[in-house]
Amino acid sequence: MTPEVSAERRVLVVEDEPDLRELLTYNLEAAGFTVHAADKGLDGLAEAQGFAPDIILLDLMLPDIPGTEVCRRIRASDRSVPQPAIVMLTAKGDEIDRVVGFELGADDYVVKPFSVRELVLRVNAILRSRGRPTSSEPASATPAARRRYVVGPLEVDVDGYHVFVGGDEVHMSAMEMRLLIYLVEHRGRVRSREDLLEDVWGYKPGVSTRTVDTHVKRLRDKLGEAGSLVETVRGMGYRLSAEHPVVSAEG
Repeated sequence: MTPEVSAERRVLVVEDEPDLRELLTYNLEAAGFTVHAADKGLDGLAEAQGFAPDIILLDLMLPDIPGTEVCRRIRASDRSVPQPAIVMLTAKGDEIDRVVGFELGADDYVVKPFSVRELVLRVNAILRSRGRPTSSEPASATPAARRRYVVGPLEVDVDGYHVFVGGDEVHMSAMEMRLLIYLVEHRGRVRSREDLLEDVWGYKPGVSTRTVDTHVKRLRDKLGEAGSLVETVRGMGYRLSAEHPVVSAEG
């Protein structure tokens, strides 16, 4: 029996600029979200523990500790329970800042100034990818048929945002899920780091970082016995093993 999905959609805003914090809170609440806000990194960490948000909008420049440290601590916390998606908000537009954010486990990156309407749409898109109801989708709606892939001990429920290894669920961040789905759907084909950066992260061609290596290592660690399915092809990139047949299913 499919568990009932809570209609509550929780967003935590960690932003020290009062006007922007209030603007985000107002617009998110108007879109149907339950919103808590904090103006410091340590307060944001405490809120993340008690409020259990689905998504965190996290400013990088905070008065006590950097937003990158907040992200690092959240991603280092108990991985046996679902973690919130993290969208970093910053006035910095340099590529290196995006790289650091993604390497720490951020799911998206928004450079100030930004459109609040666009940000709300991004929040909805991330929640949809995580199998959560959005501000335009009632929780009681009957879900559409889901795409599933089974590769050896690994099962990926794409639309339901679930990953199972040997029948046990493994919790993934939005970026980890995106990377895994991409590898499954390109099974047996070597994808270079440049391919992955462009197709999964949306980076422009020519960017050279270790973001891919960091995420592949994290993905393998999470997959446990199925981690060996993600193969390294020296000097070329990564691929999902073609040793097991892929079973595609609807339902």
